[in-house]
Amino acid sequence: MKKCAIFAGGDVPEKSTEWLLKMLEETDLVICADCGYNHAKRLGIVPNIIVGDFDSYTDELPSGIEILQSVPDKDDTDTLMAVKHAIELGYSNIDLYGGIGGSRFEHSFANIQTMIYAYQQGCTLNMYGASDLMIQGVDDGEVVYRNRGNGVYISVFALSESLGIDYFRGVKYPLEDYCMVQSFPIGVSNEITERTARLRINNGLALIIITNK
Repeated sequence: MKKCAIFAGGDVPEKSTEWLLKMLEETDLVICADCGYNHAKRLGIVPNIIVGDFDSYTDELPSGIEILQSVPDKDDTDTLMAVKHAIELGYSNIDLYGGIGGSRFEHSFANIQTMIYAYQQGCTLNMYGASDLMIQGVDDGEVVYRNRGNGVYISVFALSESLGIDYFRGVKYPLEDYCMVQSFPIGVSNEITERTARLRINNGLALIIITNK
């Protein structure tokens, strides 16, 4: 399956550089969304495409790279533009770096909504940064989340109005036959206590956030 990496303008921790570069070895296409190009430059990565209205990246754009420039007054965020373009090019497996953090929380939230958009298009879009974000739906069946060592927090939130959980096992606070609701964050900061955590849902859409302690 072809994989696309997208760089947005949020945080890309320098401590994850070695891991990120290894991930990119398995990437077929790199797109930068506006000032996400700064991350690519820092890492020595030459993207295939740069998209955006360039209100946050104001330096000279590189030559020899495809540039898709939009007007500032638009409906799509620069990151959503990048995701839509990746999907148009046939990519259904997308890794987003720099999708959370930064000085503007609204962009982090918008990128979570972008994850939902990608999922509805039949795509897998994961966000990586200080925390890793994934979406899990009913059709995914049982999903296994690995304990990375030294402990890890795993949070489960209902993106839909309600989230039916068959089971959530291998964690400090397991759940069985549980209905999680959007207005109660009971799933925050659980802990993986076994080698893996296993989650199966039967209704709704879940946001999974994994953070190292």
